[in-house]
Amino acid sequence: MPRRHAHQDDAEINITPMLDIVFIMLIFFIVTTSFTKETGAVINKPVAITAVNKPQGNILIGIRTDDEIWMAKSRIELREVRSRVERARAENPEGSVVIIADRGSRIGMVTAVMDQIRMAGPDIRISISAENPGN
Repeated sequence: MPRRHAHQDDAEINITPMLDIVFIMLIFFIVTTSFTKETGAVINKPVAITAVNKPQGNILIGIRTDDEIWMAKSRIELREVRSRVERARAENPEGSVVIIADRGSRIGMVTAVMDQIRMAGPDIRISISAENPGN
């Protein structure tokens, strides 16, 4: 008596369309994500009662308590601030500068950095970052 083999068709699921959708969603999320820019230095911001949340500026400059100036995750000298801001403004003319000064930093250094920014362009908007006590 001959044996009969039962033929079972293996059901296959085609996942190609699902992978296409996943890759399209991945590309969409990468393109629409706003990347956070940082100064590269650990800074304790001062508290200000009148602090207002604003959209983050494009050019961030950090000032530490020991008068170190940080920009784009690297330590820079005071004389480099002007040229760095000019280069950043050439890439994005509508960009604004946000100074993130440590609560223990000297006002003289903050003023010197602001002067360098003003020399880079008189129409540059400058903000100083502070913590809101409600946060």
